[in-house]
Amino acid sequence: MSEAVLHGHPCFGGDRHKYGRLHLAVAPACNIQCAFCVRKHDCVAESRPGVTSKVLTPKQALQRVRLVMEDPKMREVIRVVGIAGPGDPLANEATFETFRLVRHAFPDLLTCLSSNGLLLPERFPDLLGFGLHSLTVTINAMDPEVGARIYSDVRLHGKLLEGVAGARVLVANQIEGVGLAARHGIVTKVNTVLIPGVNEDQIPLIARAALSLGATVMNIMPLIPQGAFAAIPPPSEQHLRQVRDANSLIIPQFRHCSQCRADAIGLIADKSCGGVR
Repeated sequence: MSEAVLHGHPCFGGDRHKYGRLHLAVAPACNIQCAFCVRKHDCVAESRPGVTSKVLTPKQALQRVRLVMEDPKMREVIRVVGIAGPGDPLANEATFETFRLVRHAFPDLLTCLSSNGLLLPERFPDLLGFGLHSLTVTINAMDPEVGARIYSDVRLHGKLLEGVAGARVLVANQIEGVGLAARHGIVTKVNTVLIPGVNEDQIPLIARAALSLGATVMNIMPLIPQGAFAAIPPPSEQHLRQVRDANSLIIPQFRHCSQCRADAIGLIADKSCGGVR
């Protein structure tokens, strides 16, 4: 199955001009607050993570898949059904119900999940239960001191963890979760947001950890300035390319990320593919 994922998933090495994905926005709740994250649920003109035109119920999500797959052109394109927000999928029970419904109705579609990894170790058996094919975990720091600058708070089992304490728990769970996924044959990617002046020295550490844990590829994404990091300029294209090139010596790099909306549909090579139609 790993070969099928690598061949058919446009974010894991598949032909992005030929194969597409359908994101189902069923997960509004999140359990961490990133300094660069601002989630909106009704902004059809904006394309970035955390944005969706509508939060769907699991049944609505299944109907969405049915409608898309009834279109012969889309049926040729869509290979992957993913859940990537607008919050963290693992913090939402709707994620698991949606995947169960979709896997039953469309067993040939690949399933993909994108998470911050906080709940990954404890929810991992549930992911195995419906046969998740691919996983993306966003890791922005290995050092909790740096993580504390990126994550203002972490909420776990009713407890609010702030600063270094929260970042330490998050990083530990991310590492454990990526290792679990890779050992169980789930094709795994690590996403990292390049935040100039904040986590540049962390990226090689993340790359080495991702490789040692069994991740297949790394995706270094540019900061989108907003929230508490609104005043930080994003990395230039040259800077981003240099960081990707340097870390490609450690682990393969994905270079075509379009930083999709939570309701994106179609080819990632098509910049107009975001949003519910």
